[in-house]
Amino acid sequence: MSLSILASTFANNLLPILLLSGAGFALGKFLSVDSRTIGRVVFYIFAPMLVFNLLVQNDIKFTEAITVVAFTLTMILVMGLITLIFGLTMKLERPILMAVLIATMFGNTGNYGLPLVSFAFGEDALRYAGLYFVTTSILFNTVGILIASLGHTNLKDALLGLLKIPTVYGLLLAVLINGFNIELPVALSRTIDLAAGGSIPMMIVLLGIELSRVQWSSSLRGVGLSISLRLLIAPAVALLLSIPFGLNGAVWQAGIIQASMPAAVNTTILATEYKLDSSLVTAIVFLGTLLSPLTLTPLIVLLGR
Repeated sequence: MSLSILASTFANNLLPILLLSGAGFALGKFLSVDSRTIGRVVFYIFAPMLVFNLLVQNDIKFTEAITVVAFTLTMILVMGLITLIFGLTMKLERPILMAVLIATMFGNTGNYGLPLVSFAFGEDALRYAGLYFVTTSILFNTVGILIASLGHTNLKDALLGLLKIPTVYGLLLAVLINGFNIELPVALSRTIDLAAGGSIPMMIVLLGIELSRVQWSSSLRGVGLSISLRLLIAPAVALLLSIPFGLNGAVWQAGIIQASMPAAVNTTILATEYKLDSSLVTAIVFLGTLLSPLTLTPLIVLLGR
């Protein structure tokens, strides 16, 4: 793995994302930008349109879909267990432990993961990355909320929260259309194509805007633990889990990259909403995203061989 190969891989796959998110970061720093409104536009329009488009245009076999969902579920739960073991061993205080737990379990499979998989491995891998993203979103809005709430939200309310996730509807509609071989009208198809085409740039810009809101944390142990687990341990765990799940080709590439992403920006929202250490979570997200090219670049080279 030569330095020139690493440099070209970084320049072709990661640098475009960093440059566009950097523009979003500058926008958030120097102008009064309502990131919450932009986030809602992405969440309610662009993300579900992208997922729907990926699944309709690239009909995924049922067995492959089940494999991706099972791999995603296992990956998130294993990372949660590892984080819990390390956190308890380090005797982290409960609010800090819960903050580290949600930041480490859920990677940025949307704003960052989808464009990276698209650039690195193309449309074939992107459809599986989209399914990984949907599965992560569902778990984030159930398991993630239960963890963050520290018992204040029951399972019923968390499950009802799934009804508010548009990507779930995008997934279900895509399954129905593929299952019954329904052909979409040209006007509707072009509308979805148009929205899906703009979703990834919007996600990248939003990532930069959200990162511009970073707060610094005094809990260096929590920051170091979460970033180390997400960027170093998660790729190793994903590679090991891919063996029993029989992942190969585009499914393997998409699954490993998505499992190796830094902490999701949305974890900062949970931390704030449920009064965890929000400055700790935002520091984990910011530093993890900044350091991620150091681990993702060689990983892309490895997966591309």
